[in-house]
Amino acid sequence: MSVVLVVDDEPQLLRALQITLSARGHDVHTAATGRRAIAEAAARPPDLVILDLGLPDIDGAEVISSLREHSSVPIIVLSGRTSGGDKVAALDAGADDYITKPFGIEELLARIRAVTRRAAADGPAPAFELGDYLVDLGARRVSARQDGDRGDVRLTPTEWRLLDALVRHPGKLIARQQLITDVWGPVGSEDSSSLRFHLNRLRRKLEPDPSRPRYLITEPGMGYRFQP
Repeated sequence: MSVVLVVDDEPQLLRALQITLSARGHDVHTAATGRRAIAEAAARPPDLVILDLGLPDIDGAEVISSLREHSSVPIIVLSGRTSGGDKVAALDAGADDYITKPFGIEELLARIRAVTRRAAADGPAPAFELGDYLVDLGARRVSARQDGDRGDVRLTPTEWRLLDALVRHPGKLIARQQLITDVWGPVGSEDSSSLRFHLNRLRRKLEPDPSRPRYLITEPGMGYRFQP
């Protein structure tokens, strides 16, 4: 049985999802506000979060960012906002998937199965050395290996997802389209410029010489690889 936290300010939808997911064996908790969701997640850490963006107190993207400060729990956004900007903002904040309302319950259940499989396949988050840094994916921390000019490095949620997608397959070539899907999901299927932008930011933070990357390698015309 998995623990699911459903966050939405529509009482009828909240109740319907609670009944539907409970009938499929999930232990369902609910929250109608963003602050209540954050408190609920801290008190009873969920295995999955289903989250609306339009909450009455704080925006759902703020809830995602707050959860991502201490948790890698899969988050599915369930929202009436249909613009590409809202989708990208939610995914950049740390969401794993985005479904627009109205939606079909079978689609939601399929998305739940997909993000749950991905989370299970990832297994324990690794910690490893990367040049002058120690990287702990589980704790989401990049720290200097020794005292000196370099201190801890803060990565954005998008940079963490990009780094995670690369380092879990050391030495393996990952096609550009696959990497885009891993980082942004289907809504980022054409977002190659964003991939280059975030990869360059990541290199500036982690590579000894970003202009000549040692670890985060581009294979022209093919994709990218992490070279340990």
